[in-house]
Amino acid sequence: MNDTSRAYDVVVVGAGPAGENVADRTSAAGLTSVIVENELLGGECSFWACEPSKALLRPVVARADARRVPGLRRAVQGPLDVPAVFAHRDKMAAYWKDDDQVDWLESVSVDLVRGHGRLDGPRQVVVETGSGDTIRLTARHAVCVATGTVTAFPDLPGLDTVRPWTNRDATAARHVPDRLAVVGGGVVAVEMATAFQALGSQVTMLVRGTKGILNRMEPFAGEMVTEALREAGAELRFGTSVTGVVRENGAGSPVRITLDDGQSLVADEILFATGRAPHTQDIGLETVGLNPGSWLEVDDSFRVTDVPDGWLYAVGDVNHRALMTHQGKYQARIAGPLIAARAKDEPLDDGRWGAHAPTADSAAVPQVVFCEPEVTSVGLTTQEAERAGRRVDVVDYDIGRLAGAVQYADGYSGKARVLIDTDRNTIVGVTFVGPGTQELLYSATVAITSEMPVDRLWHAVPAFPTISEVWLRILETYRDRAAR
Repeated sequence: MNDTSRAYDVVVVGAGPAGENVADRTSAAGLTSVIVENELLGGECSFWACEPSKALLRPVVARADARRVPGLRRAVQGPLDVPAVFAHRDKMAAYWKDDDQVDWLESVSVDLVRGHGRLDGPRQVVVETGSGDTIRLTARHAVCVATGTVTAFPDLPGLDTVRPWTNRDATAARHVPDRLAVVGGGVVAVEMATAFQALGSQVTMLVRGTKGILNRMEPFAGEMVTEALREAGAELRFGTSVTGVVRENGAGSPVRITLDDGQSLVADEILFATGRAPHTQDIGLETVGLNPGSWLEVDDSFRVTDVPDGWLYAVGDVNHRALMTHQGKYQARIAGPLIAARAKDEPLDDGRWGAHAPTADSAAVPQVVFCEPEVTSVGLTTQEAERAGRRVDVVDYDIGRLAGAVQYADGYSGKARVLIDTDRNTIVGVTFVGPGTQELLYSATVAITSEMPVDRLWHAVPAFPTISEVWLRILETYRDRAAR
């Protein structure tokens, strides 16, 4: 082995949270591991998504909560301190330096090669370093791709000349545009619209579909967030597509946006949050018989299904199972020990909820939208349950009726929905909308993954007066309905 040719048990391409966890878990199991990264260790989540976006949103939500508390309203009527918000955002993004991540990687005995990694046939990864060197890495047991996703742009002529914002530009912004157009209605679009409207932008959301925002969640979630955004001053247009964009006076000038109905509007910046595409365009997929730019379809052991001999794995967003950081890390915590077990010819624990089974990717995926009001969900929605042929009772409750909610904020507005599988008497889906509901999500996740019978949940007593008392009220509603 020399500087230009090295062999490891496992080669991981991509050092976001998923890739880091695969490398950590395989190393902890006694395998030699190396990770390849062309950008910052920690990936999108640490520097351009989860961490900086929530730093932007936290003061927005905290101010909204405070304004509902008697005795605090007058103290929080002024505008947000934008430089202070940005300074906190910078701190949470570690000032876009990955020194701590590098130190951690060394502490868990994982090697690092910085550069652009590409597959080069079975078990081979070639890395072009920033200094122009080429390093060939050979994997004895597995190569794991964890390269994540990039912004999916629509096919619009001249879009690149406009230099539109992506999530990276929004979360790392150095100024607040007077007018911000947000194209899309998903999580990124909603969160950034919430943040920048509160920071001082006049936000216009352009949503192609007619079903509203957050349309993969329960309909009432999008409806409640739409109402809150409009009350905050944002404009939301549904059933609207962008057909053209141009900066008429060159770089730095406003963007003129043409819509499919012939109308136009002008914004200082335009953010495209129209979905994600797999970051696989230039990682050598063609050398192992796959199409560049494609999602990597995997089985339940995270092996890429269309590659023979089972040496290629994919975890995190790139496999399209669940595009969330915590799910990518969950997959990695399963894939790492699984790769090690196969390397050592040990038996797999791959039954339902087994140590080597990603059951939660289909049964209990938790999600929080950090907007105002907060939206949290785990498991199935009503529509998903219907499509799957599951017989469920839908139990709704007005969270604002709780004593804990009234204590939390005057005029609290929120809603809970729980889906109960009538055949098994277990909870299979939960959605909460309202201030402070993100802290209810783990209890919902535990209820689903433990498959706890509803009868036993009666004995999980919520403290009074807290918002968690919603669990008791949901069960009472379900009981009273059954008694009629």
